[in-house]
Formats: sequence, C-alpha cells, structure tokens
Amino acid sequence: MIDLSNCFPITDPTLIFFVVLLIILFAPIVMGKLRIPHIIGMVLAGVAVGKYGLNILERDDSFELFGKVGLYYIMFLASLEMDMEGVRRNTARLGVFGLLTFGIPFVLTYVASVTLLHYSTYASLLLGCIMASNTLIAYPIVGRYGLQRKPSVTLSVGSSMLSLLLSLITVAAVVAGYGGDTSPWFWLWFALKFVLYCCALVFFIPRLARWFLRHYSDAVMQFIFVMSILFMSAALSEAVGLEGIFGAFMSGLILNRFIPHVSPLMNRIEFIGNALFIPYFLIGVGMLINLRILFSGGEIIMVVLMIVIFGTVGKALAAYLARLLFRMPMSSGHMMFGLTSAHAAGAIAMVMIGMNMELSPGVPLVTLDMLNGVVIMILFTCVISTMVTESAAQQIILRDKEMPHDEGVRREDKILIPMKYPEYAQRLANLAMMMRGDKTGLVGLNVVYDDAEMSRNQEQGQRLLERMQQYASSADIEMQTQVRVAANIANGIRHAFKEYRATEVLLGLHSHPEVSQKFWGEFHQSLFNGLKSQIIMARLAHPLNTIRCIQVAVPSRAHFEPGFYRWLERVCRLSENLECRVLFYGRDDVLGYIKGYVSNRHARVRASYTEMAHWVEMPRLASSIKSDHLFVVVTARKGTVSYKNALETLPDEITRYFSGTNLLIVFPDQHGGDTMDEMTFAQPQHTEERSAYELLRAWIGRMGSAVCRALKRGEKRAQ
Repeated sequence: MIDLSNCFPITDPTLIFFVVLLIILFAPIVMGKLRIPHIIGMVLAGVAVGKYGLNILERDDSFELFGKVGLYYIMFLASLEMDMEGVRRNTARLGVFGLLTFGIPFVLTYVASVTLLHYSTYASLLLGCIMASNTLIAYPIVGRYGLQRKPSVTLSVGSSMLSLLLSLITVAAVVAGYGGDTSPWFWLWFALKFVLYCCALVFFIPRLARWFLRHYSDAVMQFIFVMSILFMSAALSEAVGLEGIFGAFMSGLILNRFIPHVSPLMNRIEFIGNALFIPYFLIGVGMLINLRILFSGGEIIMVVLMIVIFGTVGKALAAYLARLLFRMPMSSGHMMFGLTSAHAAGAIAMVMIGMNMELSPGVPLVTLDMLNGVVIMILFTCVISTMVTESAAQQIILRDKEMPHDEGVRREDKILIPMKYPEYAQRLANLAMMMRGDKTGLVGLNVVYDDAEMSRNQEQGQRLLERMQQYASSADIEMQTQVRVAANIANGIRHAFKEYRATEVLLGLHSHPEVSQKFWGEFHQSLFNGLKSQIIMARLAHPLNTIRCIQVAVPSRAHFEPGFYRWLERVCRLSENLECRVLFYGRDDVLGYIKGYVSNRHARVRASYTEMAHWVEMPRLASSIKSDHLFVVVTARKGTVSYKNALETLPDEITRYFSGTNLLIVFPDQHGGDTMDEMTFAQPQHTEERSAYELLRAWIGRMGSAVCRALKRGEKRAQ
C-alpha cells in the first residue's frame, strides 16, 4: 500500500498553485449546487484544504503575497463600482442615512462586544467597524427587477459607500492609535497626516490619470498604470500610518470617473481580480479558520449570535428610522435594510488587519473565535440580505403598479434564429416569419464547434443558411445569416445576439437524448441564464399551417414583467397569420391586460379567456390539447416577479403530460440587460440548473415511490 500521509501537506509551490487553481475552478460549481454564496464557498474551500481541515496545502508565502494583493483588490473594486453620480444627486438624505447606517450598528456592536463578549476596547472598535460597513451583495437582485433608480436603492448604494469610508477611517485611527501615544497631540498629528494624504491623492492622481490615458491607448499599459496607482496609494497610506486598504479604496474613488463601468479597461481589471487575486485571498483566509472551535464549547456560538444579532438589528434600526425621517413607504424601508445588511469580503479585509495586530508577542488582537464568528456572520447576513431584498423588490413593483408599455414592441425588432438540424430549420424559419411584425428583421445563425470537424460543419451550416435565406426571400422577407465558430454554443449565440443587436431568440427545444439526457440540453440553460432578452423555444411536431388552435398558459403577475407585451404581440401575430383561435389561461388580473391589448391592437384575433387560479392546474390542460393545437407556456427566470416555485417542475410536467404536443416555451424580457460581459466574484455567470437539495429531494421521492410500488406488489402476491 502506498502511504499518502507523507505527501501532505503539499509544500511544492508549483503544486500549491495547481491545487489553488483547481479550487477556483470547481468551488463555484459545488457552491452553485449547494446554493451557498461563492465568497463563502472559497473561504470554506480554504478551510477544507488548510491545516485545520484535511491538511492538503501548506500556507506558504504565496498566500501572503497574493492575499495582500487580493485584499487591496477587493477595496479597489468596491470603490470603482460606486455610483458617484447618484451620490451627488442625493447628498443631504444620503449623508443622513449614511451616518445612521454607520453609527447605530457601530455603537450597538461596540457596546455588546465590551459588555457581553468582554473584548478589549480596540477589538470592540474593530468589530464595530466591520458591522457598520456593508457590501451590496444583493444589488444584482435590484437590477433584475429594474429598480436601480428607486430612491430607496439610490440611498442604499450611496450610504454603503459612506459607511465603508467611515469604517475604513475608523479602522485607520484604531491601527494608528493601537499601542502608541493617544494624547491630543497624537490625534492632531494623525488628522493632519490624514488630510494631507487625501489632498495629495485628490490633487495628483486625476491629473496623472488624465494625461496618461489620453496619450497611451495600449490595453496592457493602461492596466499596468491603474495597478501602479493602486499600489502606490496603498504604500503611501501605510507610510503615513494608515492601513493599505484605505489607500486602495481612495485610489478607486478617485479613478472612478476615469474608468467607465462598461469599458474594456474595467473588464480587464475585474477579470484579473475575480479570476485570481480575490479567490486566492479568500482561500488563504479560510486556511486560518479552525472550525473545530465550533464544537469545543458555547463561546463561539455566543460570538456569532452577538455579532449577527446586534449588527443586523443596528442596520434594521437605521433603515427604518431613515424611512420615517424621509416619509417613505414600508417596502422602501425593507429595501434599504435588505441592501445594507450584508457583509462580505470587506469584513474579512478588516478582520485580517486585526489578525496582524498583537496585544502581546504571539497574542493577536483578533482571536480565532472572532475570525470564525465574522466568517459565519457573513454567511448569515448574505442569506438575510438576499431574502429581504428579493421580497422588498416584489413589494415595490406591486406597490407602484409598474407595468410595461406596449409601445416597446412596435419599434424595429430583430429575431435571432439559431439553426442546426436541416429537418427542423424550415419550421423555425416559418415560425419566425409568422410571428414577425412589419419592421422585424430575421437573422439566421449556425454555430459550429471549433474542432477537427469545423471546416465540414461550416460548409454544411452555410448551405443550410443559404436554403433558409432563399425560403425567406420567397415570401419577400430578408434574412441575414452567419456561420459562427465557438468553443461554447451558448456563448456563440450570445455574441451573435449582441453583434446583430437582436431583441429576441427563437430556437428549437432540445429533442436529442443521444446528445444530452437533460431536458434543456447542453446549452439552453446557460443561454436563458446569460441572456435577459426574450427567448422562445419551439418544438413543432406538425407543420404550422395545420395548427387550428393556440392555447397559452400565463403565470400570475406576468403583466409586471417588462417583456409582457412582446410575447403577447408574437402570439397575436401568429394567430392572425395562421387564422386560428387562441385561448388564454391565467388569473383574472392578467387576463384583463391581455384582453385589453388584444382588443386594441389585434381586433381580428379570435381570442377567449379562461381563468386558471393556480399554476399547479396547468397539467389539467393536457386533456384539451389536440395534435393540431399549439401549446404556449409563458414561464419566467428565477428572481423575477412572476417566477414561482411551481415552475421548477416544468420540465417534468412537460415530459409527463405534454410529450407529443406542439410546444412553445417563452422566457420573456427581464430587467438587467445581458450578463455575458458582466463578471463579479459575488455574482458569477455560471448557474447550476438544479441545486443539490432539489436533486436529493427528487432522489428521495423516487426511492419512496419505488418502495411503495414494491410494497403493493408484495401485498398482491400475498393475496
């Protein structure tokens, strides 16, 4: 037998880097299955491979180097992504809410740390700073609902910047005063150095950045220049007695206006940090954590409870007090609390500063209990923030009755039609021609893999698109075409979608089990997670001209989605061109909006409306759908106002009840734009189709059914 114990922990730098890259690669996949925030996932991965876990890796100097770079990168990106224009527009109210959301949690946490946890004054001040700051971990939820311009959201974003800035200033003061002279002259000298440092950065960096970015357009040089400014600011910050993370944050604030949020330079900065430095830092933090302490007694549980309860209560008090002062609705208070209650990598950055401060030789200011407590606190507050923000976003939409406008569907649209199989391409092209409006363009797309068969597949794809182009021309309709090479089919479609400025995608529903056993196939799931525009998936068992009835299942609250009138327009156009009747199933409020649109815009459509009180009633429609009917299912992506848990069983229901039915599955437009170029470590592009909990629940259900069937067979034999 080979003794592997001598091989661990790994000390070779090359192997350490290799293992870290494997963690960065696979941790998001595992955490996506477990629905755990990816920031926490990286920390937990570090716990697993560290000396307090499986002892796989030695925490060598690379973790110190990359960890410090990642620490600065986190603060730099946090300030780069701030909405400075929104801050300027709401200075007064933002200042009030910023002071409240900083001051109340700071005081509550400090008092609890001193009186209940018996921490030292400096440790309590540091913990107060951690809980006074926050990270906008739930902001992508706001983007999905299109609420970025709501006053509650603007105030939350601005106050987050202010509270983080105040926290960093306080941390810098704590570090400067720790173990040194704390006389009035010391603090006067500290304040003078702080002001001079900030003024020097504000004066020199903008002039230097403006000159360099005007004279040098090389992508590598611009990136290196920005990184040089970052580390120069951090080094100067340490030289004057401040912490380096404050300098990193300040440099980001100053460079904010020179680096647009949507720019190649910003994309490169985010890519390098999110791909390497930030994960490396988080894994290194995890390697310091000893989870065994959790099972050694009740002290760590008390630490976690005190931090979470007092910090979260402080954020809640600040949000709801600001709501009363500004006379805002309760749902706005919920939104402000949800957005400002989460803590993430910034909290880890500040607690790591305390780890490097010692009460006495070998005794750090921040204990392992406190470090573990902060990490577990991050997990709890991220969950709380996400749940509260999601609920508040839906309440605000329902409160303000913000329905989409039907004018949007009358502008010039363009339908992208990915086609691969010749036997199905003509039906897709015909469907697009039947659905299109007078000014709607068509784009035929064939995406081939970059492999040994690429040349042959390109030729076949070109011939297929030429035939479809001729088919469209016979109806006097122009179709643009493109054969595209890509390593990933979904990315190829998304890039073509962006290049042609398409407004929606029409493609065939996966129907080749030999390629993939999944209902959505190999790339469909990735496509509708990455594109926020309308996607229609079609399964046509019969020619369109034989269809004599269209039945449409509409979920509740569908009229609040921004793409409501777009899919309705497509269904009405299809009904008119096929000269068939259309039946809508849904709740009365949704059917009222549908009826109003159909009667005003498409009076010739023979439409009828039937109430379907609950989405779980949809399988009952199967008995009324004939072979010459077309069944349209309007669904929703996760995180939208019309999404419901019942939609998670849609693939099983379609497979079970509508297997041979002509089918369209519609994912309407949603807020937030395309995410293909967005990359943040807190919100990765990769999304798992089903969580581990759903798979476990399904497995338990199958096992239970099998046991029941076995028992029934046993009873029959006994009889």
